Amino acid sequence: MKKKNLCKTLLKTMCIVLGILILALLAYIVYLYASYYRIEDNQELVVEAPVDDTTTGAAAVLATDTEYSAVTYNIGFGAYLPDYSFFMDGGTSSWAESPETVQYAINGAGELVKSLDPDFALIQEIDLDATRSYHTDEYEMLRNILPEYTTVFAQNYDSAFLFYPFTQPHGSSRAGLGLFSKYPVSSALRRSFPISTSFSKFFDLDRCYSVSRIPVDNGKELVIFNLHMSAYGNSDAIRQGQIEMLCNDMAKEYEAGNYVLCGGDFNHDLKASEEDTESCESWAFPFPRSELPEHFTLCLDLLTEEEQAALWNSARNADMEYVPGVTYTVTLDGFIISDNIECLSYENVNTGYSYSDHDPVKVEFMLK
Repeated sequence: MKKKNLCKTLLKTMCIVLGILILALLAYIVYLYASYYRIEDNQELVVEAPVDDTTTGAAAVLATDTEYSAVTYNIGFGAYLPDYSFFMDGGTSSWAESPETVQYAINGAGELVKSLDPDFALIQEIDLDATRSYHTDEYEMLRNILPEYTTVFAQNYDSAFLFYPFTQPHGSSRAGLGLFSKYPVSSALRRSFPISTSFSKFFDLDRCYSVSRIPVDNGKELVIFNLHMSAYGNSDAIRQGQIEMLCNDMAKEYEAGNYVLCGGDFNHDLKASEEDTESCESWAFPFPRSELPEHFTLCLDLLTEEEQAALWNSARNADMEYVPGVTYTVTLDGFIISDNIECLSYENVNTGYSYSDHDPVKVEFMLK
């Protein structure tokens, strides 16, 4: 009889515990959906003056037949030192190793950009306030490292607390992408990419690009698109929707007589041809060159086949620590230009992924 009562008690306890867990899970799902929101499209962005307001730059506006340079760099929220692996890529960690490593990585990335001395720096995965980076304001850090630059920040997302993985919950994230310009920016806009509407939206989060306008002395504008496309959706419809939206906006600017420079983390394999889908990773499909509007090209395609093959791959897979010759690498980062811009040189900068799972890409160009 005692044994029977004990079994009933254990069963009752297990049912109560299971019920509590189910209620907690349901409450968390309700919380995720209730707190989820997308940042509005066509949002006007604040153009911030340089931290060092004594710097005036070479000129107030851009000029034709003058050499300029731009760098794009995904800094990986200050987490991806060479020995780091990320849980969503099949690795182990969901946070940076420590607050100190975040400081080290952001300082290193900022100083690297500074050493390249671009007229324009397009930087992605900048955390403002996130569990994963110990609530470090990385945008403010970068502004202080690059004090002579006018800046524009476009917030990608402000996510709810992600209670996964259970051993180290990824937490909440407020992050985005920044443009750093040595020349005055007259205005800037945030555009919202189409993204997944399924549960996967809580993992890939929001996606956007910024559109910043820099005056040229002939009355036209250099329009800079700074983007970070989806990584984990693995959806043909989402990829197609994002490409179509971007291409339509770029084409409109060209038709208006402007110069267009588009750079960032495309999360597509920029070296692969469109026929290479079977040999590519699911998160790095070939960029659909055939979708580009007339008058636009990837800068990489202006190189010879030998020069393309010799290009350092701009990103590594973060399923493991970086081991040269073993870790999968791919070129995800780069630039698209309109045909009224001349590409003078193009380089994927090799640092061995010292401060991020990406390395910078630099282009030198001239407005025709």
